[in-house]
Amino acid sequence: MAQQHLDPTAGPVAGDTLAAYLQAQATEFLRALRQHRETGGATATATNGSEEAVDAARALRRSARRISGTLHTFRPLLDEVWSEGMRPELAWLSGTLAREHAYGARLERLLAALHRLSGSSAFPAQASDPGAHPGTHPGARAQLPSEKGALTVGAAKAGALLERQLTLARTRAHSAALQALGSSRFHAVADNVAVLASEVPLAASASVTGLKPLAAAAEERLCDAVAGLPLITAGHPYNAEALIHGLSADTAPQPQDAPWHQVRLLLRLHRYACEVRFGGEAPVDVRLLTAGQALDRHRDAAEAAAAAASAARTPRIAPATAYALGVLHADQRHEVEAARFAFQRAWLRETVGTP
Repeated sequence: MAQQHLDPTAGPVAGDTLAAYLQAQATEFLRALRQHRETGGATATATNGSEEAVDAARALRRSARRISGTLHTFRPLLDEVWSEGMRPELAWLSGTLAREHAYGARLERLLAALHRLSGSSAFPAQASDPGAHPGTHPGARAQLPSEKGALTVGAAKAGALLERQLTLARTRAHSAALQALGSSRFHAVADNVAVLASEVPLAASASVTGLKPLAAAAEERLCDAVAGLPLITAGHPYNAEALIHGLSADTAPQPQDAPWHQVRLLLRLHRYACEVRFGGEAPVDVRLLTAGQALDRHRDAAEAAAAAASAARTPRIAPATAYALGVLHADQRHEVEAARFAFQRAWLRETVGTP
């Protein structure tokens, strides 16, 4: 029995470890909620409220994601009815709060890319940021002077169109987030999290099941999903199939992107499972950290490309505007390919942990 207590993830101690992690995240959620209310209730950007309120909204999303992910990975150790009812509500909250920030970041990314591609001197900080587009091949964006001039003609109108569309979407997302935070649905979520902060409803199996097998299962799901990715295609600098699909009249999501987005979610679940098992002593896996950053860039570039393609489908826009949006779409799809290549290199690298 003494040896059993030496392993914090073994036997009956597993439930205690899981409960301590969930209670810590629930406490962080409640702390962020209180700060959010005290600082004005902004949800995404400092332009809509104080920087403290934005940080509080970000902390709300972060703790909600961790609680939801932990309930998913370790659901055999928890009361099934309670966890299955709690998890989708937390996912709803996290997604609703993240939407406004996503639209703002997408607009900033696309405008910076337009200014860079058209040779404009605006937004010099973004254009000169060496880390803004890692892994991108400089030759992929080389343009002839005539092409540069044609792009400059339509870039201003393309930027104005994107700004109108994404600002409207961000405003609607802001209103939706404020409505969500004042809804009875959110108050029910907050009440459940408050209960979680003091008591975690564990299942009877928590006394006989360890955390390690469930965390290993999460890692196995990640590895299986990565094995299904076209990593050979990701090793090439250009993917014509994805570019052609994005410029077609079909508004369906790019089919190549979905498996990569799924891997990103599974990598996040794996990371949360490691946090549960090891707590503050979790080793920093540089390989997984780099892979996760590449997948974040992949998601951002894919969504930005989709926004550019959607704007290009706007009826009755000028040919020069459509041309600028097409070049912008191609640029972002190149960023997608660069991110996939960076993920491939990171994933195939041997695991290196920081001391």
